[in-house]
This record gives sequence, structure tokens and C-alpha cells, in this order.
Amino acid sequence: MREINNAEETLTFCRAISSPARLFIVRYLMQNRSANLNELAEALGVTNGAVTAHIKALQAAKIIDTVNTSGRRGIQKNCRLREHRFLINLHNEYGADSMYQTEIPVGSYSRHEAYPTCGLASVNAVIGEVDDKRYFDDPKRAKAGIVWLSNGFLEYRVPNYLKEGARAKEIQLSFEIASEAPGVCEDWPSDIYFYLNDVPLGFWTSPGDFGAERGLYTPDWWFPNWNQYGLLKLLTINGEGTYIDGLKVSDERLLKLNIDHESPIVFRIEAPADAENKGGLTLFGKGFGNYNQDIHVRVIFEAPGA
Repeated sequence: MREINNAEETLTFCRAISSPARLFIVRYLMQNRSANLNELAEALGVTNGAVTAHIKALQAAKIIDTVNTSGRRGIQKNCRLREHRFLINLHNEYGADSMYQTEIPVGSYSRHEAYPTCGLASVNAVIGEVDDKRYFDDPKRAKAGIVWLSNGFLEYRVPNYLKEGARAKEIQLSFEIASEAPGVCEDWPSDIYFYLNDVPLGFWTSPGDFGAERGLYTPDWWFPNWNQYGLLKLLTINGEGTYIDGLKVSDERLLKLNIDHESPIVFRIEAPADAENKGGLTLFGKGFGNYNQDIHVRVIFEAPGA
């Protein structure tokens, strides 16, 4: 899920989906996961040139991505949705002077605890050996595009770029996540908990470990009976509480943490061994899953003297 917070992004987004043809393309991609320009032109009953113009508008609004793939007719441009849900926030508008963004690779955890089934892999190969938790300390973990464990946690230090006198008002974290079953299992619920600076924010129950279809970005060498993709979740903590995809999950407020320019910002994702639904976790990064992203972080702050 993507939250849109400023007027320029909102206008670009609304213009992009105001066209019936572009809205058709979005819905078509939701149903078919991906499509090339020829397929979209045929489905719409228009020329490739007309489709190309629509695709440019959807790309400008950051609604879709295009990737070049080889096919029977040579190189083809395939279109895929970047997000399946969008939240337009009309209450607040944030600009570059009150917000910063960063991205944390899924293998760049600062602390961990992992138990089999577990492992990690780059886009080229498994790192070390599967189900051997010693390899979670391997320096090559920084290149990991997928990390999985049946129980335990992954902890990440979020860069603090606040200026002296500034205080964080809202922190948003976006990531692709799923359960961890031996092999894959579409019905494998897992209670996954989230913490910020050791404060429990709440939990979300992942419905399963998805593998019925191949992940859109998952490498060709990846085994078909292993985790293929997850669900993209947006975790937000602000002055009103903690939300997952816009739904409130707890009353924990960011003000309680009092994050200023000297504060650590430590984010932990945990699949406890004693959870009601013990189903582990899989975290997807760039080169794996359906979204080709690591952990996106947005920090919205109150400027000094405000």
C-alpha cells in the first residue's frame, strides 16, 4: 500500500486514473499480474501507440512499472502494478523540508535470532546453507534479497537524518512479507509482531506462505516449491496510534517514543515461538517477490522552531 501525502502527487495520481482506458489497464493488471503492450492494446482495442501514452501516464503517477523481457518476438515491455492499494491523505501535506525517505536492504539487519526452517539468498544463489542459522552472520547477507525463518526476529537500524531541534511526527515502513512454511502452503497463518525502539506496536496475521504462482521478480533459478512472493504492507505510527494498511492495530503513539536527532530508531519484525499462530516469516527484498523493493522508510518530522 502506498500513502500519498502531497498535492502534486495527488493530482498526478487522480489524473492518471481519471481515464477509463487507464483504469481498465490497472484492473487488467490486477487480474493478470503482468502484461505486455501488445496484450494491453488487444484487450483495449486500440493501437500500441495509444497504449504507450497511457502507460507513460501511469508510470508518471508511480502506479505501474515496466520491465523489458525476452520473448518469441524479441524484447518485450511488460507492465506490472507497483501497488494494489493507495491511500490519499488529504489531512496533511508533507514536503521535502518536513520529510525524508530511505530504503533498508532486507539483509542489512543489525540483530537477529533465527531458527529452522530458515535461510537467506541473493538474486544469484542461496547464501551458505539452508536451515543453518550460522549463515545469518555471513557478510554476504547484505546482498540478500530474501530472508526467512520459522521463528525469531530481524532488527533493523533506521538512519536518523533529523536536524537538531526536529522531532519525528510519523514513521511509515513498507515491506513485502509472508509466513514461512516448510515448502509452501497458501493456508499457513502466522502472527507477526512489530516493534519500534523495543515498544510493541501490534501484530498482523499473515494468511500464508505463497507459492501457487511464481513471484513476478523471483529469479529463474529459485526453486518452484519455495516461497514465491508476499503481501505488501504499510506500517504507520503517528500521533494517533499505529496502523497497518490504514487500519488501527494499537494505541501506541510516536510521541511516546520522543524521537529527536540523537535518538536511535530500531525496527524489529518478530515471529514468536509462542504466538497463537506460529507460522514464521519471510521478508522479500529487491529481486524477489512481486514488488521488487526492500524496506521503504519515510520519516515525517516537525522542523526546528515549528
